Amino acid sequence: MAKNKEKTQEDQKVSRPAPASGFKIAMHEIRHDKVAFTAAIIIILILLFTFGGSMFLHKSQVTEINIVDAYYGWGQNGHIFGTDDGGRDILKLLMMGGRNSIMIGVAVTAVVEIVGLLVGLVSGYYGGYIDSIIMRIVDFIQVLPKWPIMIVLVTVIPNYNAVSLVWIISMFAWPATARYFRAFILSQRERDYVLASKTSGSSDLKIMFREVLPNITSMIIIDVVLTIAGNIGVETTLSFIGYGLPTTTPSLGTLIGFANDPVNVVNRPWLWLPATILLLMISLSINYVGRALQRAGDARQREN
Repeated sequence: MAKNKEKTQEDQKVSRPAPASGFKIAMHEIRHDKVAFTAAIIIILILLFTFGGSMFLHKSQVTEINIVDAYYGWGQNGHIFGTDDGGRDILKLLMMGGRNSIMIGVAVTAVVEIVGLLVGLVSGYYGGYIDSIIMRIVDFIQVLPKWPIMIVLVTVIPNYNAVSLVWIISMFAWPATARYFRAFILSQRERDYVLASKTSGSSDLKIMFREVLPNITSMIIIDVVLTIAGNIGVETTLSFIGYGLPTTTPSLGTLIGFANDPVNVVNRPWLWLPATILLLMISLSINYVGRALQRAGDARQREN
C-alpha cells in the first residue's frame, strides 16, 4: 500500500499542469478586461496611423511652408484637419509629430530602463555600503530642479537634435527607475534560490542575471509600458514650451503649442485639438494596458 500511495503521489506530480507563462497570463488579463482590450486596440490603431501613415510622407513635404494655404479650416480645400499659419497640413503634421513623440518616448524609456535596471540590480543585490553610496547619488539627482536644468541644457548644447533630447530627459529619469527595481531586488536577495546559488559557488553576475533578473521580468514589462507614457508626456511638455524637439521637427507638443494663442483656442481649434486628443488617447490607453499587465504580474507572483 505504501508503494501504491507513493506511486499515486508521483502520478499527481507528473500530471500537475505547468504554471502559465507570464505572456499568457498578461494576454488573458487584457482579453478579459474590456477597457484594457479596447485600449490595446486603440494603441495598435495609433501606431498604424502614426508610423504607417508617416511612411508615405517626407519631412520636407510635410514642413514646406505655403502661406497661400494658411489657416484653412476643417475639410477646406482637401485638408481634413485644416492647415496651420504656414499652410502645412495638420493631418500630415499629426502623423509625423505623433511618430516623433512616440519614438522619443520609446528611446528615452530604453535608456532609462537599461541604466535604472543595472543600477538597481547592483544596489539591491549587494546592499550595505554599495547600496548606501548608490542611493545617495540617486537622492541627489532626484532633488535637482530637473525642468530648469533641462531647459538650460537644450539652450546651450551645440548642434542640438532629437538624440540630444533623449539623453537630456534620460539623465533625470533613470533614478526613479533604479529605486523601483532596487525594491524588488531587495526582496529577492534573501530568497532560497539565491542563497542556494551562492552556496553552490555561482558568481554574483551569474546569480544577478540568470537567477534574480528572470524573476522580476513581469515588473520590468510593467515599468516599460508605464514609463513610455510618462516620457511621451515629458517630450510633449518640453516641445509645448519651445524647449523640446527642434522647431523644424514636427511633434505633438509643437501642435498643442498653438493653444498658447487665445485666438487659436477660440477660432482655430483644428490647430491644437487633434494633437491634444491623440496625446490623451495615447496616455490613457497605455495606462489602462499597464494596469492590466500589473494585475497579470501580481497573479503570476501569487502562483510562484
